[in-house]
Amino acid sequence: MKDQFYAYIQNLQDQICAALETSDGTAKFREDLWQRPEGGGGRTRVIENGSIIEKGGVNISAVHGKLPDSMQQMFNVGEADFFACGLSLVIHPKNPMAPTVHANWRYFEMYDAAGNIIDQWFGGGQDLTPYYLFEEDAQHFHQTCKTACDKHNPEFYPKYKKQCDQYFWNAHRNEARGIGGLFFDYCKKSDAMSMQQWYDFVTEVGNSFVSAYVPILDKRKNLPYTDAHRNWQEIRRGRYVEFNLVHDKGTLFGLKTNGRIESILMSLPPHVQWVYDHHPEPNSEEARLIQTLEKPREWV
Repeated sequence: MKDQFYAYIQNLQDQICAALETSDGTAKFREDLWQRPEGGGGRTRVIENGSIIEKGGVNISAVHGKLPDSMQQMFNVGEADFFACGLSLVIHPKNPMAPTVHANWRYFEMYDAAGNIIDQWFGGGQDLTPYYLFEEDAQHFHQTCKTACDKHNPEFYPKYKKQCDQYFWNAHRNEARGIGGLFFDYCKKSDAMSMQQWYDFVTEVGNSFVSAYVPILDKRKNLPYTDAHRNWQEIRRGRYVEFNLVHDKGTLFGLKTNGRIESILMSLPPHVQWVYDHHPEPNSEEARLIQTLEKPREWV
């Protein structure tokens, strides 16, 4: 399974990078191959200062070795070996009318002293963070997610949509990071689902990403905007940074397993603001976004 999924994310990385380069029109991804001293490595691809994409990364990794003490405590196990691979991406467009997007699809195995698999699971999802709310964009993104889920189980979309709303919640701000999407974790073998069926589901979601996001990016990337729009985008990006550094499990996992710091922090946007006690003008488009983020909505 680990070989099957790693081959999949290598191919998916190529597909997503090609689609984003086409949408940007000028910038190309820079590739950076790296090795983890404790075992494994990855292929980081970063795009910067494009005509459309200000900064983005589409990264894959496959790491293995002894499970760190912090992870042993998290999983409530003793000494064990592990393998983890995944694709993680974040795209920050320059135009404030175009949303930031994040996605991740991952696979994890844990082994006993004899090398036997004692646990394995999939996780992942994809979510959208607009700075200006276009409801048809939110509907398109969620409908694409729902269509992918419905091919496998009609209960998946409402379940994983709710989990996404709960996960990407900035509790210290009492607001959502964005308008959500899908979030699933610890997808393990059960009477209802084999690991191959989980693989089929996770890859279905991964394959839906380009059609979920790129049409939105293409629709918004050339809309006119002002310095005031850009200022708001940078303030909202600050909330994005807060979530990633305070709450995000993937970031914390990478830091606790001696992950590659440049790859872990590539999700952070290049231009951000923290304005003291900032509030948008009442009845403005900015205020409408905040109202939307105060309580999860059903988009489809």
